[in-house]
Amino acid sequence: MTNMKWIEGERLGKWTPAVAVALVAALGAGCGKTAAGDADTGAPPAMPVQVQIAQAQKIPDTTEYLSILKSRHSATINPQVEGQITKIFVKSGDRVTVGTPLLQIDPLKQQATVSSQEAARTAQAANLRYAQVQLDREKKLFEAGVVPKQELDNAQSTYDAAVAQLKSLEEQVNQQQVELHYYRVAAPMDGIVGDIPVRTGDRVAVTTLLTTVDEPGALEAYVYVPADRARSLRLGVPVHLVDAAGNAIGDSRITFVSPQVDTETQTVLAKATMENAQGKLRVAQQVRAQIVWGANNGTVIPILAVTRINGRFFAFLAVSDGKGTVARQKLLTVGDTVGNDYAVLDGIKGGDHIIVSGLQFLQDGAPVTEQIQGAPDGAKKNAAETH
Repeated sequence: MTNMKWIEGERLGKWTPAVAVALVAALGAGCGKTAAGDADTGAPPAMPVQVQIAQAQKIPDTTEYLSILKSRHSATINPQVEGQITKIFVKSGDRVTVGTPLLQIDPLKQQATVSSQEAARTAQAANLRYAQVQLDREKKLFEAGVVPKQELDNAQSTYDAAVAQLKSLEEQVNQQQVELHYYRVAAPMDGIVGDIPVRTGDRVAVTTLLTTVDEPGALEAYVYVPADRARSLRLGVPVHLVDAAGNAIGDSRITFVSPQVDTETQTVLAKATMENAQGKLRVAQQVRAQIVWGANNGTVIPILAVTRINGRFFAFLAVSDGKGTVARQKLLTVGDTVGNDYAVLDGIKGGDHIIVSGLQFLQDGAPVTEQIQGAPDGAKKNAAETH
């Protein structure tokens, strides 16, 4: 406009009217073209993105807990006597039957005790025979009137005491012989030998763990549920077991719910039976137990479509702003994972177009062109078609 005024005010009078009109028209056209070109180069092109349409569905209400697998039939082997281990007959993993020797504890001291008791019994048996002879003699003398009744009574008392003493010694011998059997530790049932933490030469007490014998077959998952959630526990509640990598191990149901709360941990014990026909699971193995409390209506979003910023979750939606389709960043409230998706508690509803590609290049309000995920190449939809 400054040029226009200068031309009109300073030099227009020097040129003919026709030339002046032509010059003004040319300058006006040039200014209009420059403005249009700036507008064309300033608007960013629409970015092609893939979208997934949010669908309302049933979302399981699950909670995950750490669980320990235990055998339904497992025996913990502790010695019943103290002593030094002299021999170990088995190794971990061996299959044994009931009565199979597992370990030997030095029995020499106990054998000496048994021998001493047997010698005492033999001596007492001799005393009993002598008391019997004395009693028979006193009876004959009493009948003949040679000795008074008191002598006969004394002989009878001596004999009765000898009988009682011999019976007591016999019981002691039997007790010591039974205890002698405890020095050879045997399997209480058929099963598989577990870890053997002791070695030959170790001294063990009655509290020492020698090994375990586990019966092959079904295991039980021990799940400790916080007391505030235990009110929802009941028999038959579904349980999904997964390993540390998230791979499914198997499905089960709650088969036992403890009527008591653990006072130290404030948890309630629940058990779920797990078949182990192929023997892939191990006793004392840690797994993750997902208890399914029920199902709620909601939507899900792929985990890869969610961005976490300062501890909050965001996603981009393709929305129409009246002029075209743009990306809008939405704050989400998400719940537990459902496979490869997040359960969305708030922020997305059914029918929303979730952008699942090119997230690292998007900004709020950036124009986009949609392609429905899974549709043939080129099946793009503008805002008027998809919203």
